[in-house]
Amino acid sequence: MPNRIPLLLISSLFSFIFPALAQAGTPTTLPVFPTTAPGEPSGIGPEHLEPVTPNKPVDRLTDVTVPSIALYPAAPDQNTGAAVLICPGGGYKALAMDLEGSEIATWLNSLGVNAIVLKYRVPPRKDTPEYLPPLQDAQRAMSLVRKNAIDWKIDPRRIGILGFSAGGNLAARLSTNYQQRAYPPMDDTDAISCRPDFTVLIYPAWLNEKSGALISGVKVTVQTPPMFIVQTTDDPINPESSIAMYLALKHAKVSVEMHLYAQGGHGYGLRPSEHPVSTWPARCAEWMRAMKLLRSP
Repeated sequence: MPNRIPLLLISSLFSFIFPALAQAGTPTTLPVFPTTAPGEPSGIGPEHLEPVTPNKPVDRLTDVTVPSIALYPAAPDQNTGAAVLICPGGGYKALAMDLEGSEIATWLNSLGVNAIVLKYRVPPRKDTPEYLPPLQDAQRAMSLVRKNAIDWKIDPRRIGILGFSAGGNLAARLSTNYQQRAYPPMDDTDAISCRPDFTVLIYPAWLNEKSGALISGVKVTVQTPPMFIVQTTDDPINPESSIAMYLALKHAKVSVEMHLYAQGGHGYGLRPSEHPVSTWPARCAEWMRAMKLLRSP
């Protein structure tokens, strides 16, 4: 049986590589819409955290009816001007607000990247595609970030999106559905582009048909943002989701980097394990530097 590096050692190495990964501070929070979100009220709510168990040490928020964004700014002396809108996963039923939200924001801050966590509407609404309210929220949120870019010391040409699992599905949808709003425009914010400048998909879910092609709601073109993709072969959600996106981007001649690891499963976020997939944050940071996304303003 091959030797395994003890988990404690992995955790120590992770802390050494990412020394700034302390708990994120109190963010500035803004509502996504100026009034009631499209299609609400829905009879869902009030929003609450699901019970945490030893087998699920994750803060899962559900029954969200009022979408919002939480800004975690980079330290002024480290701010590169780049920003990332973070979409937590949770199967479009809940949001992993710490594992795939605030913990990711703290890591991005350590790179000098401004982080914005999106709290989008879950669970699915009756007689409505499960992705539609979240897509509306993501479109509006991206425009809000771009609208506030100067005040937030962000370069409006270097605003990306990062999504996990269902949040990866959402990030992929926004990256290919930015030319037309999925809701009636409300004000001048909706005239501002909601196209991400780059996209990071970490174990994205449900992007492929049985044929292996991308789902119909995700259409890659030459204008699709460059992407960085991570998944594992043993992911129960199906690594073919990432493969379908990779091939579509390659055929469209869009810049894409994908890392497909052997083991690691699903839902690991940044939390370390004995599997090499735990190094994905370092690979992602290298990609962002190579793409010149982390240069100073």
